[in-house]
Amino acid sequence: MAQTILVCDDDREIAAAVDIYLTAEGYHVIQAYDGFQALEAIQENDDIQLILMDIMMPRLDGVRATMKIRETRNIPIIMLSAKSEDNDKILGLNIGADDYITKPFNPMELIARVRSQLRRYTNFGGTPEAEGKNPSVMVNGGLELDDGAKRVSVDGQEVSLTPVEYKIVKFFMENKGLVFSSAQIYENVWNEPSYGADNIVAVHIRHIREKIEINPKEPRYIKVIWGHGYKMEKLD
Repeated sequence: MAQTILVCDDDREIAAAVDIYLTAEGYHVIQAYDGFQALEAIQENDDIQLILMDIMMPRLDGVRATMKIRETRNIPIIMLSAKSEDNDKILGLNIGADDYITKPFNPMELIARVRSQLRRYTNFGGTPEAEGKNPSVMVNGGLELDDGAKRVSVDGQEVSLTPVEYKIVKFFMENKGLVFSSAQIYENVWNEPSYGADNIVAVHIRHIREKIEINPKEPRYIKVIWGHGYKMEKLD
């Protein structure tokens, strides 16, 4: 069955072009032209597995729409931005997006990013049998990651992580006590060469800390090693 992608862009020509690219790759595409239509499409279609969300749109922009979606759903969201400034990209990541791409974009790059996010989302929500491995539980202090059920809990309380956040936590749990640069984290989690890795990784780690730390400003788990990168402290 074809995977369903929601394309939300107020420029109908861009939305139609993206529809053509994705349909040619075997995906089923639903189009929306502002944030309100995107929210309606999500309510009406339970099978949407990825969203391409433009930032600047009338009525309800992509930023507010993404924030609303993140209240209930963790499906991958790739932001589409007409700007190249870092602030615009970081804004998208700050409000819960998983990735971004700047317009005008290369169709092959768009397809590659879509495939990467769908693969990550499928692995995040798939069964252990589908992943070809048995369920495993990793524990570090009060932090527990159940890779079979794709769940993370802190002191017995389950926390809601996006697929990218989950993969970062899993990477650290598998390598407790080791220090990794932002580029190394990016290459291991995103499975692609690191470019602009420092800002992207920093934003995701800040989000993770807000969810797993009692005091994110004094983290117990993921710590900065100044001049070198990050590590997960061994607590068990």
